Amino acid sequence: MTKPLLRIGTRGSPLALAQAALFREQIIAAWPDLGDPGALETVVIKTTGDRIQDRPLSAIGGKGLFTKELDEALRNDVIDVAIHSAKDLPATTHEDLLLGCTLEREDPRDALISRVGAISLGTSPKGSSMGTSALRRASQVLSLRDDIQIRPLRGNVDTRLRKLESGEMDAIILAAAGLKRLGLEHRISGYFDPVEILPAVGQGVIGVVMRSDDDHIFEYLQPLDHMDTHNAIMAERSMLHQLEGNCRTPIAGLAVIEDDRLVLHGLVATLDGVTTWRVQSSAPPAEAFALGREVGRRLQEMAGDEFPRLP
Repeated sequence: MTKPLLRIGTRGSPLALAQAALFREQIIAAWPDLGDPGALETVVIKTTGDRIQDRPLSAIGGKGLFTKELDEALRNDVIDVAIHSAKDLPATTHEDLLLGCTLEREDPRDALISRVGAISLGTSPKGSSMGTSALRRASQVLSLRDDIQIRPLRGNVDTRLRKLESGEMDAIILAAAGLKRLGLEHRISGYFDPVEILPAVGQGVIGVVMRSDDDHIFEYLQPLDHMDTHNAIMAERSMLHQLEGNCRTPIAGLAVIEDDRLVLHGLVATLDGVTTWRVQSSAPPAEAFALGREVGRRLQEMAGDEFPRLP
């Protein structure tokens, strides 16, 4: 049997499969020969993060739990590319692996899904319960509404929606991009403006990881690399790396192009949301990496002695 020209590795959740399908469509559009029968193969790999659903990520090892098995499949030549939500990628990539391309960013905002229809954080009844296991979301919600009760929430999108519908909580917070890619935009009760809730680094972006020495695959990926998204992700991840960020630290970041400049918004918060530190800075897009380092350093300086004590 002839080996496929490109083996696409992905997690098996509905959202992960939808993102892999989107990548498949785009790479066939760029390279029509890959649309021939047998040219592409999708390989589903179950990760530790998928298997352990009863504990917060911050308690079991963080973001790497969604990437470890896919990384190993790349190293062992089981797959040629791994499709990820960029927000799930650890702050650093091993030298033998490379973020080969980033697809154009979908809506980066967080969305509120409520059992009572259209609602916002400001109009939620006092003492409402909201589901999220992201420390970043929880701390920012509490910084605005310390009466909100945060409830832990794990599982894929369907699982989280079922928990909402069963009455376990009044509302849940999810990434708008994932809901839109699953055709569930109609479930959104309201959006969080990044001014009030800054999204996760990489949120809304599909990142494609490959072996760093595979020039053939790199050539395939280049037409798919969206430059504005690429620069934004470089700045956000550079900030995250500077902060040595992980799932145990409330860190948020979003970079956008404004008037031909790359503007990076960064945030660090205490777990209880009592204190948040925000920095905004800009630079030419070509200086994305340096911009991220600068914003990260400024956040460290602002937090001072409190920053190292953030779990």
